Amino acid sequence: MRRKLAGILATAVISAFAAPAIAATAPEAPPAAAPAAPATHADPLGDLITSALSGGALPGSVEWKMKATMYHAGAKGIRAFDSLGCRVAAMRTVAVDPKVIPRRTVIFIKETVGLPMPNGEKHDGYWYASDIGGAIKGLKLDLFSGVGASSMKALRGIDLSSLSVSKVGEFKGCPPQ
Repeated sequence: MRRKLAGILATAVISAFAAPAIAATAPEAPPAAAPAAPATHADPLGDLITSALSGGALPGSVEWKMKATMYHAGAKGIRAFDSLGCRVAAMRTVAVDPKVIPRRTVIFIKETVGLPMPNGEKHDGYWYASDIGGAIKGLKLDLFSGVGASSMKALRGIDLSSLSVSKVGEFKGCPPQ
């Protein structure tokens, strides 16, 4: 693990010094007619490196041991939107205590890796802190499982009393659906 982290950091340091030098010697591009639209594609490796360099944790490095509960659409008092005004995303939205984990934080929950997603894929362990709840205080999470009580079946196979949680980044806008 230390060797991998050292390799990542060495690559980042080399990039930090080499990129400006290369940019300084590159010929100047002609001015563009209009600014380009920002890219909307995901860059998980870049996000991972940025997270490690900016004080975030690498997946697998535990920052908190937390308890979790589950909630689903169709339960009493559950809305289709989170506290940011975004649609809740099955097996991605997590309600947090914003004093512990700020909203718009991407977290990694090790125990959820490999769980079945509603679309048939396997879960990668990444959750999006976009919701809060009155009962979510301190080291507690509330995981949104999907529509109906049957959607909670996938999460029942893990021990919700002690989850390994690490902050891996932040997101803008709404979480991916």
